[in-house]
Parts: sequence; C-alpha cells; structure tokens
Amino acid sequence: MRSKLFLLIFLSSAFIFSACLQEQQTSDLATLMEISPGIVEGYLTKDELPNSLKLLDPPPEEGSAAFNLDQEMAAKYLTVEEGRQEQAAKDAVLAFPEAADAFNMVLDVKISLENTPHLYILLRRTLADAGLSTYAAKNNYQRSRPFMINNERICTPEEEEHLRKDGSYPSGHTAIGWAWALILTEVFPEKTDVILERGKQFGISRNICNVHWYSDVIAGRMMGAATVARLHANPVFLADLAVAKKEVTH
Repeated sequence: MRSKLFLLIFLSSAFIFSACLQEQQTSDLATLMEISPGIVEGYLTKDELPNSLKLLDPPPEEGSAAFNLDQEMAAKYLTVEEGRQEQAAKDAVLAFPEAADAFNMVLDVKISLENTPHLYILLRRTLADAGLSTYAAKNNYQRSRPFMINNERICTPEEEEHLRKDGSYPSGHTAIGWAWALILTEVFPEKTDVILERGKQFGISRNICNVHWYSDVIAGRMMGAATVARLHANPVFLADLAVAKKEVTH
C-alpha cells in the first residue's frame, strides 16, 4: 500500500515539475536575439536544420521537360488578375507585424502580439527555421530567378538587387508559408483545409511575383514540411505550441 502511495505521490510531483518546466521553457520575445534586422532566432541550431542540399534533387536543367514546365508556368502566372498580384505583393512581406496578417484572412482569431502573443512569437521564430533550411541548396545552386530570364515585372522592384544575388531554388518564402500553415493547422484543426490552401497560395504568390520558378515553390514546400517535422523534437517549440493552442481558446 505504501509503495503504491509513494508511486502516486512521485508521479504527481513529476507531473507538476514537468508542467512548471514546460512553462519556464516558453519563449520570451524580449530575450530573443535578432539574427538579422527584424528576424529573431529560430528554435533550431544550424546543425539541427534540415539540409536542403541533401533532401532535394538539383533544380531542373535547361531544356528538360521540368524546365519547360517552369517556363510555361512563369508565363501563365504573369497574366493573373491585378487583385491577385496585389495579394502576392503583400505575401512578399516577411517583416512583423505585417507578416502576422498572412493567415488572418482565413482565421476567426486575429494573430497579433497583443491578441495572441505566444502564437505571434511562434511564427516569428519558425520564420527563421524554415527560411534558413533552404540555404544549403540556394547557396550551392545559385539558380537564376525568372525575372532574370524573362525580363518581366516583379512585385517588389525595391528588392531586385538583393534577389539577383540570392539563389532561386528552393523558395524560402514558400518554406516559411508552408511551415506556418502546418503549424496553424495544429492550433486551429477545424480550419485545416482553408489554412493549407492559404499556405499553398502563399507559395504561389512567389510565382505570381515572377521571382521563383514553379519547381522552386514545390521544393520550398518540402523544406517547410521537413522543418516542422524537426521542430516537433524541440521542447521549447512544443511548449510554445501548447501555450499557443490554449490562448486561442480563451
């Protein structure tokens, strides 16, 4: 009897300690380091990031069927209606607080620092993880972007100089948007379909902006998914996710 009582007390204490530890592990925006202006550190170390160079096939070669498809899709997306072009330009903005609105159009709860502080931090930190996961391949292949080939307009002409030096394959924006979509389906499971569709469109916006090829975006989704899979082994991410789920129900 005593041994059973001791076991119950031990398990109860362990549960309380675990809950306290989880609470202590949640992120505090004020203590997070900026790794570049406006971008806070992610959850994963450099060694923990999925390696896009190992996970992805090389980008399509010129003259291949896949490259011909890239060109066809690039031409198609240049003809979309003006309203969709405007949305694509908005989706190009990864700076916060503006970036927090990317999924608000399909949610009943507004994501913001004031309204959902833990979810807001979750998005800010995973931006770095998903974006950085693409750079092993980006830096290796240094693929030219569509506008450098077809000489057509882009949504963000002020970024053209930077984009010319930043490899096109895979799409970092797409990796970020798809990672956010997967995470948000855990926070708002009843909205899974509309969230995933919004995440898909977030990536397609890069095609519409004429800054990424179709294959860049497909590969970007792969890296977004790989990043979220790896994040689920990170205790701080899991603690932040648990708190974010609670705050949207209150």
